[in-house]
Amino acid sequence: MKGCPFGSHRVIEPLGFLPQAARKIDNSEDLYDNEISVDVETLNVDSASFTQMREACKDDELGIAAMIIDIVNNRGKLQNPVTGSGGMLIGRVSRIGEALKDRKLEVGDRIASLVSLSLTPLKIERILKVHLEKDQVDVEGKAILFESGIYAKLPSDIPAKMALAVLDVAGAPAQVDKLVQRGMSVAILGGGGKSGVLCCYQAMKKCGDSGKVIVVEYSEENAKRIQELNLAHEVVIADATKPLEVYNKIHELTAGKLCDVVVNNVNVPNTEMSSILVTKNEGIVYFFSMATSFTRAALGAEGVGKDITMIIGNGYTKGHDELALDILRESDSIRRLFQKLYI
Repeated sequence: MKGCPFGSHRVIEPLGFLPQAARKIDNSEDLYDNEISVDVETLNVDSASFTQMREACKDDELGIAAMIIDIVNNRGKLQNPVTGSGGMLIGRVSRIGEALKDRKLEVGDRIASLVSLSLTPLKIERILKVHLEKDQVDVEGKAILFESGIYAKLPSDIPAKMALAVLDVAGAPAQVDKLVQRGMSVAILGGGGKSGVLCCYQAMKKCGDSGKVIVVEYSEENAKRIQELNLAHEVVIADATKPLEVYNKIHELTAGKLCDVVVNNVNVPNTEMSSILVTKNEGIVYFFSMATSFTRAALGAEGVGKDITMIIGNGYTKGHDELALDILRESDSIRRLFQKLYI
């Protein structure tokens, strides 16, 4: 029996919704003909979601594990009820529905899901380890990928957990590649984190010597990391939840011209206005952060009279997985950093 390509057959409540927006979905292991079953090894939790969990549980690993189990048991998927976001997974293909047999995929293939855990049917049998500094959780469990669900076979030249960390944020550098052109001024808020580092690399590559990449970082350690890796022309230490502080510093660095493209990777709420204020009129803001509020961004831009294009952080764009992995292949310094952080 075939289900809906988009997974609506798995929705329990509210009926008529798609899986991401639903409160609860069916995570049973009964496989439809157009589904793929995966034995899950590791969950890479969305940064905004994991940060919220760490704060709520005061960095207690057992508390975070219990929170994850509770969410999955109640919702049939890992969707943080506070942030609404999920993450992604790696695992081995255990079964392939008859209608999908023509795909270049075999039982036993190790894959990373490229769709959010906030819409992926998931059942966790046991949590093995919570990695506080990696936003990753090792588990024993099962997941279902829908016919429309995208995934990537894990590469042989990059360790699995490092590939997982990169693929989780692959949409960010790929969108930067599309948005940034030679000679542009680019600001990256939260440039020292996982997605930020990849965005910085791609922005520096695209804008060239005639452009300028400015990183705004709250963490002095992360700011130092960007400087040491030569991933920005300028690094500003500032609190992105304080828009005037950020605006004044960027205004000074750009001689009042502000930025053509602004990328927000910050994993805490209330950073929309910093992004908006430092964008020049008719510029572009790319909100990759899942802590972004559409209401704050839309009404905030209107309130300060900014005629700008605001892009929601769609985690998918064509070829995003290979582009992100290629950064590790091109940059020895970033590869060493990710190896240190995620292996």
